[in-house]
Amino acid sequence: MNLENGLIDQLETALASRELSKRAELLRHVADLFEFGSGKFTDQQIDLFDEVMSSLLQNIERAARAAFGSRLSRLSDAPRRTIRLLAFDDAPEVAAPVLEHSPRLDEATLAANARTKSEDHLLAIAGRSQLTEPVTDVLVERGSNDVAARVAGNVGARFSTQGISKLVGRARDNGALAMCIWARPDIPRETLLKLFVHASEMVRCKLEAADPRQAAVIRSAIAEGSDELQTMARAGSSEHARALAEVRSLHSGGQLDEARVLGFIGERSFDKTAVALSLMSDLPIGAIERALVRSQTEQILILAKAIGLSWDTTKAILTFQPGSAHEAREGLEQCFASFLRLNPNTAKAALQFYRLRERAGQDPVH
Repeated sequence: MNLENGLIDQLETALASRELSKRAELLRHVADLFEFGSGKFTDQQIDLFDEVMSSLLQNIERAARAAFGSRLSRLSDAPRRTIRLLAFDDAPEVAAPVLEHSPRLDEATLAANARTKSEDHLLAIAGRSQLTEPVTDVLVERGSNDVAARVAGNVGARFSTQGISKLVGRARDNGALAMCIWARPDIPRETLLKLFVHASEMVRCKLEAADPRQAAVIRSAIAEGSDELQTMARAGSSEHARALAEVRSLHSGGQLDEARVLGFIGERSFDKTAVALSLMSDLPIGAIERALVRSQTEQILILAKAIGLSWDTTKAILTFQPGSAHEAREGLEQCFASFLRLNPNTAKAALQFYRLRERAGQDPVH
């Protein structure tokens, strides 16, 4: 195929003309040629198309650019410079098909686009079949709640630790986003628990403020919903199932002790730590998870003292949860003083009270 003959001549004629219709007509003709031969062109021929297409795109009407971009958006060998021009077009209807579908846009280009272009551009990027962490970081940081919800609901999107943290923070007052995060299998279970515990507390505060007379009923309903979410999260977690089998085996063999707990914390294993504390204290797993997720200092101190843990292990539990370490360390001296003053018999009596309260229809370790 001798593309040089004819294309260059037509290009020069079109560029010399002031009639946009001629440029648009030639652009359609070029698109026809490229679509027909896509997958068969040499690199040199694709470069020629790139030169022709990028030249024709300048000063052409929006509708023609949008139609052209839509045709090129899914072609695996579409000219790169032309695709980039379309992706960075200020008109969302021109850029969106390319941003959402073109395989010719690399990670750096997508991240740069997300950092500088409009909300509609970000929405289009959020719908791509595959997204890497550097791109989702920008989408979560810059995008609206609609963008965040779309990327959170995208099964092909991958998130950094920072990106997940940002998503969860935004979801605490956004139910739609929270449910998108809840449905993702790649979000750590302890992160999901923390999200819904905090969201539940926010809802409870709002409802109690609106009708203080119903505060007790509201608190009960929120607690029940939180327990159901925890149970669902455990049931769907293969990691929890493995942790449960391993720690139960240690417990039944008389090998579950303080050193094991400290080891689980060192592994950063939320599930193993929670199951171990549940078995050692004879408290339901839901109560342990809530104490860890909410960083409930008083309950952790009582539990640790009652089952005979040292201060070093207790301190490790207090600073175990991501996001809680700084707050816990600020008050560690006060916690240490409380731990020393706490009588073991008093702690055991308090633990027995917790057992009775939690066992009233609450979940066992499962």
